[in-house]
Amino acid sequence: MEYQDFINAVATRAKVSTDQAAALTRATLETLACRISSGQAEDLAYQLPEGLDDHLRTPLRHEQAKYLLGLEDFVQRVAERPGVDPALAGAGVRAALTTLREAVTREEFEDTVAQLPKEFRQVIEPVGAGGGRHPRS
Repeated sequence: MEYQDFINAVATRAKVSTDQAAALTRATLETLACRISSGQAEDLAYQLPEGLDDHLRTPLRHEQAKYLLGLEDFVQRVAERPGVDPALAGAGVRAALTTLREAVTREEFEDTVAQLPKEFRQVIEPVGAGGGRHPRS
């Protein structure tokens, strides 16, 4: 998947402009890098196009690594990042994580999600869904 394809997919899913989608994607990937191991972040970065990969290699990762507990905290951290409209953070996280699942191998995505609380699976669209059913939402 190319950079612009990723951003366009996030924009479509979150129903935002491509500029907003780029900011939401950056914020989501940077926040994700703070929540998963540095090795896993590097594995994901390796599979993403130039322009997205660096967001997973943020130096903030080490100082914040274990402070993001659940999904609500994660979305709040995304909302606090520069350039992000807080009202769009939840939709942006859902869209960016779903698009990430499509952009990397299944194994890499599963390894990533395994490092997150189970509630994260609830915000990721099922494979092949266009805004379909989401467990418990």
